[in-house]
Amino acid sequence: MIKRDLNKEFQDNEGRKYTYGFDLDVMHPYMIKSFKPFFKKGNFLEMGSFQGNFTKRFLDYFDDITCLEASDEAIKVAKELIGDKVKYVHGMFEEVTLPTKYENIVLTHVLEHITDPVAVLKKINDEWLSDTGRLFLVCPNANAPSRQIAVKMGLITHNSAVTPAEKEHGHQITYTLDTLERDARLAGLNIVHRSGVFFKALANFQWDQLLNTEIISKEYLDGCYKLGQQYPDLCSSIFLMCEKGK
Repeated sequence: MIKRDLNKEFQDNEGRKYTYGFDLDVMHPYMIKSFKPFFKKGNFLEMGSFQGNFTKRFLDYFDDITCLEASDEAIKVAKELIGDKVKYVHGMFEEVTLPTKYENIVLTHVLEHITDPVAVLKKINDEWLSDTGRLFLVCPNANAPSRQIAVKMGLITHNSAVTPAEKEHGHQITYTLDTLERDARLAGLNIVHRSGVFFKALANFQWDQLLNTEIISKEYLDGCYKLGQQYPDLCSSIFLMCEKGK
């Protein structure tokens, strides 16, 4: 088994940034908007919390937040950003033991990094999700128009390819709605809701450039979000809300 350096994987490389402004300023707020109708009262676990940028958006909704993160360097950054408002657990999902079960578990843009995603989803279902809890599972979408355009341009061999730059960032798979549902079902989870987050025809770096201009309005962003509800398979990210399987 190849030993992975989780601290190295989140560093920017020649072909790809690990995090774009589009992720932080556009996708994060719209993910929250997608999740909110399904939030449960009670505790909250964020798996793969990275440097805390997404975590801080949950502070308005939950008082009891635990962050599980495999990179100790990322946790240091998160502590500087958030402080002691949340609890931090450092460890690999496959190895760590948590002290309780959770009403809300968020796993966003993380599953595609995991060597055995079904095993981790099964652990969530069997050990960490309460009987009434909900899992908010989000992954980048192989069928996003921006990615399909890249295939037509010859930049990517096929929609679900894992590019060399993505491999450097630890990607193991590029999910579509059907393959994400497959893995959730194999893990024993009950899929209650499926959707997409934000219709996306441009690459992240193109969005970052546009967001620094006056070309894109808030109304346009809202329109892309609403269109994504109509066409989930053409979204930047795909979203499953799951409950504990019996």
